Amino acid sequence: MSLDRNSDRRVPLKGRAEMRIQILRCGTIGLAACLLGSLAGVGARAVAQGSASWDRSAAADYLDARQAWWMDWPTAARDHGTSCVSCHTTAPFALARTALRQTDGPGAVESRMLANVESRVTAWEEVEPFYTDEKYRAGKSLESRGTEAILNALILSNRDASRGTLSPTTRQAFDNLWALQRRDGPRSGGWPWLGFSLEPWESPTAPFFGAALAAVAVGMAPDGYVSSPGVAPHVARLRDYLSRTADTQHVFNRLMALWASAALPETLTGSQARATVKEAMRLQQADGGWSLSSLGPFERSDGTPVDAASDGYATGLVTVALQSSGVTSRAYAGASLQRGLAWLRQHQGPDGSWPASSLNKARDPESDRGRFMRDVATSYAVLALTAER
Repeated sequence: MSLDRNSDRRVPLKGRAEMRIQILRCGTIGLAACLLGSLAGVGARAVAQGSASWDRSAAADYLDARQAWWMDWPTAARDHGTSCVSCHTTAPFALARTALRQTDGPGAVESRMLANVESRVTAWEEVEPFYTDEKYRAGKSLESRGTEAILNALILSNRDASRGTLSPTTRQAFDNLWALQRRDGPRSGGWPWLGFSLEPWESPTAPFFGAALAAVAVGMAPDGYVSSPGVAPHVARLRDYLSRTADTQHVFNRLMALWASAALPETLTGSQARATVKEAMRLQQADGGWSLSSLGPFERSDGTPVDAASDGYATGLVTVALQSSGVTSRAYAGASLQRGLAWLRQHQGPDGSWPASSLNKARDPESDRGRFMRDVATSYAVLALTAER
C-alpha cells in the first residue's frame, strides 16, 4: 500500500475478495481533513442506523429466479448447450451472488451459471460468438468475442477471488481476453465491444464500460496475477486507455472507471477520481438516490421520456464507486454516501428487487424483458449494501 506522489495516482487498498475495496484514505486530502471526515462519517452512520433494513434472502431469491429464467429462456440459448452471458443479468448476478453468499460454496443456480461460463471458456475455439456476422452484420462476431471475453474473465476472476486461488480455466479466460485487446488506434488498450445502439451497455461509448469491467477483473484476480510478467504490458495498455479517455466519458462511464481504479491501482489520477466524486455528488437527488437518466445524455428511441426518479441501478453504482474510492473518510462526501445507502435500504421491493427502467424505450416493468434493468439494479444495490462498513 503506497501513494505514488510523483504522478498524483493513488494506489488503493484491496480489501475482501468479494470486491470490498477501499483506497488509501488520507493520502490526497491531508490528515486534518481525514480526521474531520471520520467524525462526519460517524455522525452520518448514526443517522443511517435509523433507516430501514433490507432483506438479503429476498434479494438472493430474486436474483436466483431471474438468472435461472435467463439460462432457460430460448432467446438466450447458444450453441453447445450454453447460454448468453449478459451484461444485465448474468455478469452482475455473478458479482452480487458472491457478495451475498454466507456459505462456503455457490448454490445450484450460481453453480450452473459458472459451469456455463467455464464450458464456453474451455471450448472457446469451438463455440460460436453470441452474435455472428452471418446472422447479424459485419463486425458482430469480433464484437461478441471481445464482449464475452471480458465478461467471462470478470465472472471467473470474481469466483476465484472468493476462493483465493486462480484456476486454470480463469487463466485461460484471461488468455482469451488479452488475445483480443486492441494494440493500436484511439481505442488501443480496449476491446471490440457489441454495439446495437442500446444504452448503456451496447452503445458507441460502451467499449469504455467494457474496459472498466476488464480492469475490475484483472485487479481482483488472486495469486498476484496482475503482476505476472506476461500480463504487465496488457495491463499497462488497459490503464493507459482508461486514464487517457476518461475525461471524455459521460458520468456513467466515469463512475465505472472510478470503481475500476480501486480494483486496479493507477488507472485514474487523483484529480480524475476527485472530479468524478464531485460530479456524482452534484447529481444526487433530494431523496438521497440517483437517477440513471442523469448520468449521461440518454434519450429513448421511442420518444418517451427517460425516468427521472431515483433508481436502484444508478444509486447502487454510485454508492459502489464512492465506497471503493474511500469517500467514507471525507467530510464533503461521506454524508452523501450514507444518504445513498439509506435510499437503497428503503427502496427494496416486496420481491427482493430494486427499481430501474430502460434508457431505450418504455417497457412493462413486470415483463421479463422489462425486468432486465431491475436485475442489474438489484445486483448493484446488493454490492453496495454488502460493502457497508
